[in-house]
Formats: sequence, C-alpha cells, structure tokens
Amino acid sequence: MRRIIVLVCWLALVAGVTAAQAQQAGGSATKRKAKKKAAVTAEDVQSLRDAIAAQQQQIEQLKQELERRDQAVQQQQQAAQQAQSAAAAAQSKADQAAAQAAQQQQDVTAIKNDVTDLKQNATNTALTLQETQKSVTAMESPLALHYKGITITPGGFLAAETVWRNRGLASDINTPFNSLTLPGSSQNSLPEFFGSGRQSRVAMLAEGKLKGAKLTGYVEADFLSAGATSNNNESNSYTLRQRQVWGQAALNDGWSFTGGQMWSLVTETKKGLDNRTEALPMTIDPQYTVGFSWARQYGFRVVKNFNNKIWWGFSVENSQATSGGHGQNSNFLIGAAGNSGGLYNAFNGNYAFNPAPDFITKLAFEPGWGHFEVYGIVSDFRDRIFPCATAATGVACNGVTGASPAGAYNDSGIGGGIGGNIRVSLFNKHMDLGAHVLGGHGIGRYGTAGLPDVTERPDGVLSMIRSYQGLGTLEFHYPKFDVYFNGGAEYAGRDAFLNGSKGEGYGSPLFSNSGCYTETLPGSGGFSPGSLGSCTGDTRVVIEGTTGFFIKFYNGPKGRIQWGPQYSYVTRNTWSGDGLEPHGIDNMIFTSFRYYLP
Repeated sequence: MRRIIVLVCWLALVAGVTAAQAQQAGGSATKRKAKKKAAVTAEDVQSLRDAIAAQQQQIEQLKQELERRDQAVQQQQQAAQQAQSAAAAAQSKADQAAAQAAQQQQDVTAIKNDVTDLKQNATNTALTLQETQKSVTAMESPLALHYKGITITPGGFLAAETVWRNRGLASDINTPFNSLTLPGSSQNSLPEFFGSGRQSRVAMLAEGKLKGAKLTGYVEADFLSAGATSNNNESNSYTLRQRQVWGQAALNDGWSFTGGQMWSLVTETKKGLDNRTEALPMTIDPQYTVGFSWARQYGFRVVKNFNNKIWWGFSVENSQATSGGHGQNSNFLIGAAGNSGGLYNAFNGNYAFNPAPDFITKLAFEPGWGHFEVYGIVSDFRDRIFPCATAATGVACNGVTGASPAGAYNDSGIGGGIGGNIRVSLFNKHMDLGAHVLGGHGIGRYGTAGLPDVTERPDGVLSMIRSYQGLGTLEFHYPKFDVYFNGGAEYAGRDAFLNGSKGEGYGSPLFSNSGCYTETLPGSGGFSPGSLGSCTGDTRVVIEGTTGFFIKFYNGPKGRIQWGPQYSYVTRNTWSGDGLEPHGIDNMIFTSFRYYLP
C-alpha cells in the first residue's frame, strides 16, 4: 500500500514537472518568437527558479508527508502484526485452554466414573463385609449352629468352687440343711473344706419353627451326682447328672405344651410361666437357700398366654412322699429302697409307692411394674396298713393269732398347699425385690431344707405335716457386678400322737433330747462318727441368712468370667423334748470362679 502511494506521488510529481517543462518549452518558443520581438530578462529567470524552488519545496513536503505516512503505516502494520501475533497467541492459548478443558473434562468424567466405581465397590465391599460379619457372627454365635432347620444353642458354665464350714457335714458344696449337726455331734468340732468343679454345667437348646408353632427342646446336666466308684481320694471322678430334659410345642395362639424333666411349676419364673426364665436365688450353694420353694422333676405342663399380661398354667408332676418322725410302729408300708435292677439308687434313696402325680396350677400377672404369681398344689399320699402287725403273741387278730399281715389294706390321704411369688424391679432394673411364701400340709419336700411331708399315726394311717416356707430376696444388678441378700425360713409343725404312754409321730414333747449335747465314741476305721443317744431332734424350723456378690471381669460376646464369695449363717432349731430344744448352727463361706459360655 505504501509503495502504491509513493508511486502515485511520483507520477503526480513527474506529471507536474513535465507540464512545467512543457510550459517552459512553450514559453521559450513563444519567447524565441517574442525574442525576435523582445529579449529574456533576469527577472524572468529568477521567477522560474523561484517556481522550481517552490515546486521542490512542495516535493520535499510531499516526501516528508509520505515518510510520515510510511511511518504511520509501518506502525499500523506493526500494531496489526502484534495484534495478529497476540490474536494468534490468544487463539493458541484458547486452543490450548480448550484442549486442556476438554482433557480436564475427560479427566473429570473419568474421575467421576472412578468415584462412582469406588462408591459402588465400597458399597459392595461394605455389603460383603456385613455379610461376612454376619457369617462370622453366625459362626461365633451359638444361634448359627443349624441342623436340618433347627437352631442349636450350646450353653452352660465351667466352675471352680470351694466351701468352708465351721462344722463338718461331709457334703461337698451342696448343703443338707435338715442334717445340720447338733451340739453333741463329733462333727460339730471339726470344720471342713471342699473344692469342687462338680457344679459345672452343660446345656443345649434346640429350636425349630413351623407355620403355626415353635418347637423347643432343652437338655441340661451337671456333675452333682455320685456313682459307686466316685470319691475324693485321687481322681475325684463324679458322674453326669440329669437336671433338665424336656420338649415344648408353643402355638402361635398362646397355648404351649411342655413335657419332660423340668423345674416344677411351683418354681418362680421371671417372665410369664416360661421355661428357662426361673428366678433362682443368686447363691453358689447348689441347694440354693432356705425358704426357696422348688423341685426339678417330671412334669407335663399346659400354659395359656393372655396378651403377655396374664398366664395360666396347669401341670401334672411326679410325686414323692417323704416321711419323718420317730416311734412309729412297723405296721405300715409307704415305699421301698431303690431297686438297682430298675435303675433306681439302691444305696441312697427311698422311693414312695405314689398313687398319683402331684397336680399344680398357677396364675401369673405382669401389670407392667412387677411379676406376681399365685399357685396351688394337690398331692395324693398312700400307704398299706397292717393292723395285725402289732398283735401280741397269742392274741387273735383278723382270724389269725399273733402278728401277721392278715387284714392288710391301703389307706390314702390328700395334702396340698397354696403359695405366691412377688418380684418387683426398681431403679431401671438395677434392684430386684422378691418375696416367696408357701404353706400347707404334706408339701415339705418342695422346700430347700427338705423337711418331711408326712408322719404316721400309731395305727399306720398317714398324717400330713403342716409346713410353711418363706423367703425374701434383695438383689442389685450392674454390668460389672451383682450383690445379693437372702433371708428365709422353713417350718414343720408338730404332729405328735400318744401310743399308750409313749410319744409317737413328729416332734412329740415326750421324745427325749437329753443326749443331743453328749458326744459319743466313733465307730471303727475313723470314718464313722458316733451316733447321738436319746436325741430325736425333729426339726421345727431352719433359718438361713445369705449374702454374696459376683464380680464380672468380662461380660461380652465371648462369654462371661466372674468370681464371687458367699457367706451363709444357718440355724436348725428342733422341737422340744424333755424340755430341751437343741439347735445346730453352721457358718459357711463359699467361693466361685466361673466361665459362662456365650
């Protein structure tokens, strides 16, 4: 563009000069023609010079103007080039930015996809972990043991326990309360210590669900029994003992049917009348505590649940008459020692010929602030009476002279009682208050002390002994420890008769207790304490106070480890004879270290 402008200027300048020269040439010709007429003057030359100088000045101005324009054009071109360069650079940066943005968008999309994948993987991993945890928990939890649709739960505990008594009973860790020694016994001067693992317990719960019912089976055993070879000399081996073995069908409409060896319906429960919720005293002593009413025996139980507020139950349970007293004639038969061929204990057990089972019915209430029970027992007793067993020699009786079984007959009697249990939880279930009572005739064996049910009249007719049982409990429960206090008593009433001039029956005031304070010589061999002479010592009341606690060192999914001591003070007071009322006293200290299966 600049060159075109310069060319145009130069063309214009040349045209101007050419025109001027033409004029001059024309003028010169005219002047030559005029010269002929007139001569050229100096002024004319000077004017021409001035004109040429003016034209040269104009040309110079035009050159300067062109140079200025060239400079402006160059600046504009430079600015344009710079702008183009800047635009190109900007375009390049824009392209790079666009490329980077596109790449970043791709990266962001990829990252989003990765995050989505990670989230999905994390979710899948979490679900897998949860399933794995469930599987692990199921593997660790007893509820995960399944067999043909049945859930099997093992249970029980392993125990290391001791007992120290300041008066010997030769009874391991379970206490025979009705055998507490009286003052004249040699054992009264010999304290004893036993260490035992026999209360260790094994259990198995099996549960299966049907459309309209739940089926349950339960087995529980410990080692508190003895075989013919069991002793404490070396191996300390004791046999496994049946505690509970029962099956149950619980229908969805609230009815349940349970049969087998179980806790008697007499025993208090914590929830309704449900098996396996028995409210047992918190004692180390497996004989529990005086005043606690219970039995573990055969039973067939029917229970109806009314909206988890009221429960009614009825059970048919094994019966067993226990007899007590002194001075009875040999004119009756109530049972026999166990027949080993018949699987009964031939060495340490008497079995009554029971005419019928015991019948027990119970109502339980849970109004929302406690658990309340009322129940009743009916027991049927029978013996065979031999009216001629005491006939004197030569005296006729039922057509036979002298003592004979002539005229033997069976006689029956009905006993029973009424009882109740109360349990109230306070302070967010950290404290439990309990009260238990049972009273009636012929119900002694349902108490912990094992007082007798019946005695016999001089003619052999059974007489049911009046009996009362009562227990109060106070328990504190916390995650790391439990504390308990029990106070109970069991009473057996005096049921005495006159047989001529001598006393007979249970607790007769004509009995002699004069020898209850006099020690006698032992038998040979060193393991036969001397028997007290002239000491009937029929028990009137047994009283026990118990306290103890358990520290739970660990209580979690792996089970429970606990240790605790128990102290018991027991008195056995007898009915008076010869004006004397001897009583036995024992102080007992137990310890227990247990691991409970989870």
